[in-house]
Amino acid sequence: MQLLNEEVRDFTRKKFEAELQNPVHLVYFQKEKSPLIVPGREVQEDCGFCPETKQLLEELAGLSDKIKLTVYDFEKEPARAAEFRVDKVPAIVVMGEKDAGIRFFGIPSGYEFMSLLEAIVDVSRGETELTEETKTALKKLTKEVNIQVFVTPTCPYCPVAVRLGHQMALESPLVRAAMVEATEFPELTQKYEVFGVPKTIFNDSLSLEGAVPEEMFLEQVLKAGGQEVH
Repeated sequence: MQLLNEEVRDFTRKKFEAELQNPVHLVYFQKEKSPLIVPGREVQEDCGFCPETKQLLEELAGLSDKIKLTVYDFEKEPARAAEFRVDKVPAIVVMGEKDAGIRFFGIPSGYEFMSLLEAIVDVSRGETELTEETKTALKKLTKEVNIQVFVTPTCPYCPVAVRLGHQMALESPLVRAAMVEATEFPELTQKYEVFGVPKTIFNDSLSLEGAVPEEMFLEQVLKAGGQEVH
């Protein structure tokens, strides 16, 4: 059964036809279902949403000849996972000719489906809608910044934070940004004390709660990157 209904497929196809410029490569990491059965315990999927995430990407790739999908097994191909700095699954890398550090950890469903579409379009066009002031400020970074935006599929404000992170990653080779689906990674949710979403973590040291303006988001990126903010 298809995950995307005809209305969504038609919308997505038209969006891709109108907005995609250059080829986009979706690199997907998953874990296969474990064949081991433990007596007295239910058989559980090693990666609960891996099959659905793969199907979603296959359906998306089928809507445009500009989108290529490559699938890797996280456990069987650790060198590939290390190359793309993927440490959990399901994981999606959205890249063009180069890897800009744009990631999705967990299935991008609900409101996050649009975050995935916008990331694909931004990468294809090779440009963002960030202000010139933000672009200039990002060029001053001298230290790598890792952004994690914790979300849930039902959060209408989360895509704003996710896209800000992804666009800053596209603008700066020193910025990496990931959507992290909070309910799929409870250990991370606990570690970073995520009690509400979106919650954005910068280099494990700084955080923001809620959807904030571009200037405020940038301020945390610059601080995490070792820049003085006036």
